[in-house]
This record gives sequence, C-alpha cells and structure tokens, in this order.
Amino acid sequence: MNIHEYQAKQVLGLFGVPVPRGFVAFSADEAVAAAEKLGGPVWVVKAQIHAGGRGKGGGVKVVKSIDEVRAEATRMLGMTLVTHQTGPEGKEVGRIYIEEGSDIARELYLSALVDRATSRISFIASTEGGMDIEEVAEKTPEKILTISVDPASGISGHHGRQIAFALGLEGEQAKQASALIANLYQAFVEKDMSLLEINPLVVTGAGDLICLDAKVNFDSNALYRQKDIVELRDLAEEDPAEIEASKYDLSYIKLDGKIGCMVNGAGLAMATMDIIKLYGSEPANFLDVGGGATKEKVTEAFKIILSDDNVEGILVNIFGGIMRCDIIAEGVVAAAKELSLDVPLVVRLEGTNVDEGKEIMANSGLPIIAADDLNDAAEKIVAAVKEAA
Repeated sequence: MNIHEYQAKQVLGLFGVPVPRGFVAFSADEAVAAAEKLGGPVWVVKAQIHAGGRGKGGGVKVVKSIDEVRAEATRMLGMTLVTHQTGPEGKEVGRIYIEEGSDIARELYLSALVDRATSRISFIASTEGGMDIEEVAEKTPEKILTISVDPASGISGHHGRQIAFALGLEGEQAKQASALIANLYQAFVEKDMSLLEINPLVVTGAGDLICLDAKVNFDSNALYRQKDIVELRDLAEEDPAEIEASKYDLSYIKLDGKIGCMVNGAGLAMATMDIIKLYGSEPANFLDVGGGATKEKVTEAFKIILSDDNVEGILVNIFGGIMRCDIIAEGVVAAAKELSLDVPLVVRLEGTNVDEGKEIMANSGLPIIAADDLNDAAEKIVAAVKEAA
C-alpha cells in the first residue's frame, strides 16, 4: 500500500525524523491559508500523487509570494500530471502540499527496504541525492553504499556511522545521521514498511539534516495490525478494478495485454503469464483467486477481468489442491451465463474433482474450450483470440 508524501512525513515525524513543516490543501484557498500559517518567505507547492518524478512533470514549484502560491495551487489542482512512473495517461492531482522552503547546501540519497537476497532490512545511501537511484547505479555504482541490519541484534550505532562516513558527514552532522538512521529503522519495523525512500535527504545551510521528500510503501499483508495506516489509503490513486478485487480477497493487477488470466496461486499465475508471452501474446492481468474460491468469488473475478476493454480472450488455469475443480467449473459456467461472455474462453483444470469439473463445463452448453495442460491451454487461447480478431 502506498501513501502520499505529506502522509509519509507525518508518519516519520512521529518517530522523531526531521521533516520541513507543511500542510495539505485541497483548494487554492486552503493553499493560501497554509502558506500564511507557515509564514514564508519561500514556499514549495507540491502535487500529491502516488508517483515519482513530479518535479520534472511540473508538479513541484518553489514560489516567493502568496499570489504565486495561489496561482500554482490553481494550476496544479485538477491537472493531469504525467511522469515517468505514471505512464502516458498520467494521474489527476486532487491534493497539494504547501511546505516551507529549505536552505539546501547538499542533497543526499537514503532509503531502506526489505532485501530479499539477505532477508534483512537494508539501507542504501549515496551522495548523489535528487537523482533516480537507478541512474546512479548504472552510471556510478561506486557511489552507492548498502548496509544490512541483522534482525537479531537490530540497529546499532555503527550502522549510522558507516552511512554518515559514506555520505561525507562529520561531527554534528554524523551524530544527526546516526540518530536519523535509528529512528528510520524503528519506523520501518513498527509500521511494517516495505520501502522507505528519502530523496533528497538534505544538509541545510545551517548544517542540519532534513528529509526533504519521503516515499513510503507498506506491506499489505500486515495492514490488519496497522489500522492508522489503512486510514491513509487514497482510493482515488488506485485502479478501480484493483479496489473491487480487494473487496473479494482477489489478488489482481491490471497489465497491458489482451488475454485475461484467472489462476489459483501466485506462482502458477506467473507461469501462466509467461507461457502466454511464449506463444506470442500478452497477458491482460495478474489474477490469483486463492485456494478458497467460491462460485460467487469466481463470478466476481470474471466481472473484474471483463471490466478491462482490452481483454479479447480469457484463460482459466486451475490446479485443484485445496481448491476443488468442480467449484471452479460451476463459477466459470455461472459467470459466462450471467455476463453473456462474448470472447473466447479456454479452461484448463487439474487436481481435486477434475472429472466432475470437466463434466460440468461439457454439459453447460457454452462454447468453453477445454485444455489438457498449460501448453495446450496457452496455444489454444492465443489461436482463438487471433481467429476471433
């Protein structure tokens, strides 16, 4: 789950992380009121969307008067902001953040993430703040330091000192860096974060460290114990189909292809997507119905797949372990009848009650194309979509 920059700073502020003062605004009048409360003489007007690269897209502006605050707020609110992370369709700006200006002497990069290679939380630091870390890694990888934290011993002073040294911080700034690292680690663990990125972390003219920007992602599987974080969710930033899927405990991610996929199990779903590409087409989605799908759940999954206008065919690939193939078959038939399915449908079933499932589909009177295995299923759906076109 993602949250906005201003929300991330509010969360980090609870853990003693230094951030600039600022206020969220949903209208130009609120933006002006926020600027007057901050006092100036310099303000930063920031569009709030769940994507990076806002500055390059015109979503971050430094202004020096109240009139400019109003002008930029009016321009940004309601605009479609396009960045390298939004795609060409962009995202509509529904809220902005008015923040006090900062006297920037240096820009640094700092992040923390769950490192799958070490199964630990790792900090990544670089002197190249303000840039995309991927670009730094490609051009000057020697300027990136990665430090992993042993969960048994936790964060320690030496972690902060290592990072401070790598960032060229000394004296009082090094002490601030050590305290910052400790506080960020505490926030990361206690709030079940999966990613925490500070870019840039700045050294001010007065020599203080401040987190000028903040991006935070949370582990969705841990949200049941983070009620305060769930309240920060902005549904306007999420795909409507993904929101609908979450209501039925379906794991759904929209993609750019034309063959809809309904599978049980994340690994099998990934393999299904891969084999569709192998046979020359592209998957329209990732959709995992899980191991306990009901007839109603399968029907809703079909509705979500078909809500995508790009879908020209559907491949159902089910391995019935915990899941019963006859339940899936009943759901497939019910959905196809209810929705008056008008695109090719290929179904591959294997496992528990597979014969019963195949019989249900065969007796349905629907043009369901049965497949014997995954290769057969992928070949048939790709061919059927081409023929239908």
